[in-house]
Amino acid sequence: MELHVRYEGDDDPKKCSARKLARFDLAELHRATRSTPPGIVCNPFAEQALSPADAVGSGARHDRLVALDCSWETAEREAFDLQGVHRSLPFLVAGNPVNYGTPFQLNTVEAFAGALCILGERAHAEDILAKFSWGHTFLELNEEPLERYADCADSTEVVAVQDDYLVED
Repeated sequence: MELHVRYEGDDDPKKCSARKLARFDLAELHRATRSTPPGIVCNPFAEQALSPADAVGSGARHDRLVALDCSWETAEREAFDLQGVHRSLPFLVAGNPVNYGTPFQLNTVEAFAGALCILGERAHAEDILAKFSWGHTFLELNEEPLERYADCADSTEVVAVQDDYLVED
């Protein structure tokens, strides 16, 4: 699956996971919305959760994932005006040093890795995370939910699994 990033460039370049993916030819950066190809857009504001039903081969048309790389401080609904099928990632926690343990605050490589695992491309997720010293931590922290999400049939089931992690006793 191709990985494409609409790159804003407003984060510290030394900590930018999208730039590092591009350096290793694991993702393509796009400086403008127009030049960003359509795909499955990882959008935290999307109304529908990503599920295995979005995987190519299950009737889905897109063989690429698209993410917006910007600072969480500047991330707004309007910034995700990208072509494609917009999907939100379910509950996952960050494993990166900046947002470690924070739910839903993933950096770009974590968003891609989480999406790839849900779409049944775990080996691809491991490959991109291997470029980061903390990459294995993301998979370790999210092992159970990622496996459960990947076993779901559709978005409704993914949201039901997510509720197991969000509902307080």
